[in-house]
This record gives sequence, structure tokens and C-alpha cells, in this order.
Amino acid sequence: MHLQTRRILGFRVSANPKAPWMTQQARNLVMDLDDDSRLRVRFLVHDRDAKHCRSFDEVSAAQGIKIVLNPYRAPQANAHVERLIGGVRREVLDHVLVLGRRHLSRVLRDYAAHHNSHRPHRGLGLRGPDALACRDPVPGPARIERIQQSEILGGLIHEYRARAA
Repeated sequence: MHLQTRRILGFRVSANPKAPWMTQQARNLVMDLDDDSRLRVRFLVHDRDAKHCRSFDEVSAAQGIKIVLNPYRAPQANAHVERLIGGVRREVLDHVLVLGRRHLSRVLRDYAAHHNSHRPHRGLGLRGPDALACRDPVPGPARIERIQQSEILGGLIHEYRARAA
């Protein structure tokens, strides 16, 4: 999660997330960051789990990203990510019967797209991370015939948008 924009950079799924897999995920993240010029990353915050090995940290350090380790037994030190994980559990995983790894990947990908494009964030003025570059809409009365609804995750989440006049 990019803390400044609250943008989810990616969910990855593995039954056995060991050190080599985590190192590959760090490489994938660095490539994704190179593709998106809007995201400037100076720090990578992670816990002291053994999965975050030296090679994981070296991939980030090679890109000029400083590694910041959470203190021991301090989940509040990474409150934004803890809130995201809790939200994913409460809003999605408590209501979806996951049928396998591919299904879980698809559910998380759909939720990340919703989170980045539509879900309001208090820290961003009730806008989504992707809506930061957009202008504020002109305030006016909402007409019911101009509202368009779309369903995410089979109707678990509803998004509402104003249609063009």
C-alpha cells in the first residue's frame, strides 16, 4: 500500500510465502513502480518476519528505497496496512466462499480495483486514490435518473456514479 495515496499496489496469493517468493514479489513491485510515474516511494515498511530476507531488502535498496522495520510486537506501527487487511476481511472475505487460489486472486484483484478507483478515504477528502488527479465535480442536486449503479464481486459491493447529462 502506498501510504500517501492509499493506493493498493498489489495483492499476491501463495500457500507457502517463503523468502524466494517474497524476493520475487519485491522485484515485481519495483517493476510496477517504474511503470507508474505518479508513485514515488522512499521507504518500505515491513515487519520482522523471516520471509523478509536480506535479498528482499536488497531489491528495494537497489532502487534507493530505504527499509524501515516495525518494532517488535507493535501492530499499531503499521496502522494503515492493518486497517486495509481488516477491511478486506470484514468487507469481502467474511462474505465470500473462496474456492481456491485463483478465485482468491480474482476476488482480491477486483477489491483492489474498487478500493483504488471508487472507495472513499477520509484521509483523501472522501475520494479514491485514482480520483486524486481529477477535478472536484460541480455540486448540484442529484437526480435519480442520472445515477448509475454497478455491482462488484457479484453484488457484494455496490458502486454508484453520476451519468453524463
